[in-house]
Amino acid sequence: MTQTATGKATIACPSCGKLNRVDLSRAADRPRCGVCRTPIALDHPLPLTDASFDRVVADSPVPVVVDFYADWCGPCKMMAPVLDKVAGERAGGVLFAKVDTDRNPGVAQRFGIASIPTLIAFRGGREVARRMGALPKSQLEALVDQALAARG
Repeated sequence: MTQTATGKATIACPSCGKLNRVDLSRAADRPRCGVCRTPIALDHPLPLTDASFDRVVADSPVPVVVDFYADWCGPCKMMAPVLDKVAGERAGGVLFAKVDTDRNPGVAQRFGIASIPTLIAFRGGREVARRMGALPKSQLEALVDQALAARG
C-alpha cells in the first residue's frame, strides 16, 4: 500500500553524505544526489549518522522509522529484509532510515538504545512509537500505522 506524500524531505546521500531536498511525490523517479549524482533510493532504509540524524528526522513531512542496528547483530540481520520490504511498499509516504549504533554512538546514547535492533518512529521530529527486537512484517506495519496516525 503505497501512499505518496507531498512535500520535500531532507535526505542524506548514501554515498557522499551531503544533504539533499527530495520531493516525496516523485519518489518513484529515483532522485539523485545534487553533488555526486548517486541515486537516492527511497524504497530502502537510508543510512543516517550522528551528523545527519536531527536534520533528516526534523525536516521530514512524513513519519520517519529509524532502525538502530549493528552489523554484527543476528536479529538485526533478520530484520533487514522485512524493513526493505515495508520500505518498498511505503516509499514516498514514510521514510525508513537506519543508524549503525557502533559508528554513531551519539544518537544511540541520546535515545537510550540499550538493545538492538530498536525501531523508533518519529513524526514532526519527535518520537511517537518504539519497539525493540526483530519484528515480523505485521508488527512493523502496525508501528508505521501508529506513526502515521500520530500528530506531528
